[in-house]
Amino acid sequence: MTELRNVEADLSRFRARVLVAGLVILLAFMLLAARLVFLQVVRHDDLNEQAESNRTAVVPIVPNRGLILDRNGVVLATNYSAYTLEITPSRVADLEETIEALGRLVEIHPRDKRRFKKLREESRNFESLPIRTRLTDEEVARFAAQRFRFPGVDIKARLFRSYPNGELASHVVGYIGRINRSEKERIEENDEEGNYRGTDYIGKLGVEQSFEAQLHGNTGVEQVETSAGGRAVRKLASTAAVPGDTVMLSIDIKLQKLVEDLFGDRRGALVALDPSTGEVLAFVSKPTFDPNLFVDGIDSESWQALNESLDKPLLNRALRGTYPPGSTYKPFMALAALESGKRQPGSITNDTGSWMFGGHQFRSHGAGLGPVDMHQSIVKSSNVYYYSLANDLGVDAMHDFMKPLGFGQITGIDINGEVRGVLPSQEWKREAYKKKGPQHQKWYPGETISLGIGQGYNAFTMLQLAQATATVANNGVRHKPQLVIATQNPMTRAIEPIAPQPAQNLGYKPENVAVIRKALVGVTQEGTSTRVFAGAGYLSGGKTGTAQAVGVGQKDKYDARKLEEHQRDHALYMAFAPADHPKIALAVVVENAGFGAAHAAPIARRVFDYVLLGQYPSEVDMAAVQKGLAAAPIGKPRLAAEMTGLLGPGATTPTNPAKAAAIAEALSKLPPPVPSPDAD
Repeated sequence: MTELRNVEADLSRFRARVLVAGLVILLAFMLLAARLVFLQVVRHDDLNEQAESNRTAVVPIVPNRGLILDRNGVVLATNYSAYTLEITPSRVADLEETIEALGRLVEIHPRDKRRFKKLREESRNFESLPIRTRLTDEEVARFAAQRFRFPGVDIKARLFRSYPNGELASHVVGYIGRINRSEKERIEENDEEGNYRGTDYIGKLGVEQSFEAQLHGNTGVEQVETSAGGRAVRKLASTAAVPGDTVMLSIDIKLQKLVEDLFGDRRGALVALDPSTGEVLAFVSKPTFDPNLFVDGIDSESWQALNESLDKPLLNRALRGTYPPGSTYKPFMALAALESGKRQPGSITNDTGSWMFGGHQFRSHGAGLGPVDMHQSIVKSSNVYYYSLANDLGVDAMHDFMKPLGFGQITGIDINGEVRGVLPSQEWKREAYKKKGPQHQKWYPGETISLGIGQGYNAFTMLQLAQATATVANNGVRHKPQLVIATQNPMTRAIEPIAPQPAQNLGYKPENVAVIRKALVGVTQEGTSTRVFAGAGYLSGGKTGTAQAVGVGQKDKYDARKLEEHQRDHALYMAFAPADHPKIALAVVVENAGFGAAHAAPIARRVFDYVLLGQYPSEVDMAAVQKGLAAAPIGKPRLAAEMTGLLGPGATTPTNPAKAAAIAEALSKLPPPVPSPDAD
């Protein structure tokens, strides 16, 4: 009986288990059925779209970047297509071994490896990075035959930026480089990710950066059907990319080339403007650099050489270099005196060679120039005249007059990176020295005196000095400097001029401006740049300047031979021509070169000869200017119109040995320049 009860209990438990198992299976089938209903009915449209997207792919079409041209249509930046060998690091098991194996198929230089390493450090692991660019057809075929051996490695056709003139005007044109993280974040913030799909590059400097929106163009898209392996089978639809606009600059690239050559190996800057429009005719910073180095991603060795060079080739000296203006400041001081009534043109100051203030002696010209009026103070460059004037005006009055001229201000030129410089005032010093305490914030009367001759705290760019010079040459009407004058639609070929901003009349009395302009002409006829402009086929106005790079005590005499090269005085010159109706105004500085009359003014003379007379220096003259051995032009000038081969890759071909020897011999016979005591 007990056994029968046990059997019934076991059967009861078995039936319960079968029932539970059946219910679980039924629930599972119900869940499966519900899932099928959800997928087939509820999510039908969504899943159908996903299936379609698995069958198709949307590929970005990168637009051609716009060209950059000079005012005469010379190409300064262009594009070309080439094949690149690219690696996606995340898809490669052993990167070093893969690169070594690739090196046996195509030539991979150490520079390529260094550049690839730098790109890896700056990029995400899943991005495709070039290990070699500009592959030949033979190299492409060689790799294609062995492609199966290299997962994660592929050949891509890409557009490359090219700067056919190399280092010429590199600070103006700028360069493009790979998009870094901060730029990517900015693109995302501006909702422009779609327009940069498939694009790895962006403008980094100069016009390339400042006009990125116009140059980049609009990215297109192409919808293609793909195989199970992800290969494109056929094109389904497409929206064409829109190429970037062509950007036209105001600079004359042949003039730019001339100026850069005239500097030679010296450091400095020159800005030349059209006074009547503000258009920039030349915008020179020396030394320069080759923007082509950055196109593929610069390698660490080349970057280190540029970044650590004592000559600072990456510094745009015309835009960001600040210098004391020296005696080139005196004409503007004189105009301030006339406008404020502190001096009359005939007011006499006795230049005894020094000026005493507060027990300190401020030096001037040796034994002195004697009695000088305003005209003579500019022509002979009297320091005493302007020491006295600065004391009478005071620092704040000087600041208020110079500010509208653009000194110590952002000019608003249409490329990024401009610095303000320093136009001192009592308020400026309080702010600048706020952290050092009240004693350092106080303005002392003695600090005002040296400002009158362009020294002291004064620090301006050549762009600011050129704009102020152009304003005086234009009778007190100021224009904003302008580098880009037009854009051109690549599809319609329609040119869209960029209108300059309205000019500003500073309200100077015409008779006062006339006094200053007449004195500046006197500098070239009887003053510190007379020798330089001897025999010129036009009349020009200008002012030489020599500015201290380091301070020299009042009791010490300046001796360049006792100073390191980078501690020597800067040579400056500001000028305009022709005198009666100026077509060009400029400012130039040659760093640590010495007298402005010996090193800066000769460059200005050759610029004017080119612009006004169509003349190009002789080879001997060019070499003499580069070494500071020339005043007026040497030898017979060449016709600028006949000067071919100045631009492009072959433009830097060295002179043949026989000609170089002849030039060296001619230079050796030139007497060293002997500046007059007032040749500053």
